[in-house]
Amino acid sequence: MTVSRTTGYLFRLAGEDDVPGARSVMLDTFYQVFDIGYRPEHHADVIDPRTAYLRHPHNRLWVAEHEGRIVATTAIRAQGPRHPPHPRWLAEEYPDPRTAQLFRVYVRPEHQRRGLAGRLVTAAIDYVTESPDFDRLYLHTDARTQGALEFWLTQGHIIHDARDSGPGFQTVHLEIPLRERATR
Repeated sequence: MTVSRTTGYLFRLAGEDDVPGARSVMLDTFYQVFDIGYRPEHHADVIDPRTAYLRHPHNRLWVAEHEGRIVATTAIRAQGPRHPPHPRWLAEEYPDPRTAQLFRVYVRPEHQRRGLAGRLVTAAIDYVTESPDFDRLYLHTDARTQGALEFWLTQGHIIHDARDSGPGFQTVHLEIPLRERATR
């Protein structure tokens, strides 16, 4: 566990006791920030994070805690993008299980702009970089989410911009380059 003495936040790999708080951050983000609510076809991992992240051999979930409450999450899943809804060529370019995908990078609004997402994403990038199981790190974001695309462009580069693909989400797909590994 890492304690940041200047901010009072605790950053850690999630454990059993963190699941209710992490789920709350994720569901509140779906309902209050994205205004889309829970969608079972896309959000099953949120209902059962124990199976999706804690019990899966390659998936991980990190949390940030403040004053006893989980206020931010970041996850890695050993899976590339799905077709549909994403283009077939993208799913083929970023195949399972060698692709790690960043998921659930959410920070409660009252805790944003304090570096929480950056700290959690760094932990996820370090995990993927050090793992012999992954070759690439992929993510997609909705460009309508304030600050999201700008944040991700500090981490990686756009591989497919689907904002002009019709109504609905304004999805942008990115790859985050992995740092040089010490050993394979």
